[in-house]
Amino acid sequence: MKRILAKSALALLAAALPVTASAEAVLTGQWKNPKGSVVVRLTPCGNAFCGIVVNASEHARETARKGGTPNLVGTRILSGLRRSGDGSFRGQVFDPKRNIHAPATVRMLGPDALSVEGCAFLGLVCKEQRWTRVG
Repeated sequence: MKRILAKSALALLAAALPVTASAEAVLTGQWKNPKGSVVVRLTPCGNAFCGIVVNASEHARETARKGGTPNLVGTRILSGLRRSGDGSFRGQVFDPKRNIHAPATVRMLGPDALSVEGCAFLGLVCKEQRWTRVG
């Protein structure tokens, strides 16, 4: 009888809790940089997340070409993003303008905003951008 009551209580408690999307589901989608010159699709890639450029302005494409990336669209600029203990995602970022890979941290700021930070040169040079969801 106690087991039945305990199971019933757990079922009622679970039904009363709001259903929230996991951070992974919220992270998935298309995001644009602050200037709106690049759109990146974040999707699961194996047991991590990656971000691939799906659209870019001509200026962004030209800047990437000068940095050594001939085709910006289709370039993976975020890779290996895995959840860390503080709720953020850590992995690697590729900066096509400078043609460098660096450690990255991605944090959800809300359902339609996230922070992308990359730190190069042993963490001495960091840059953060706030991306917004597209559509």
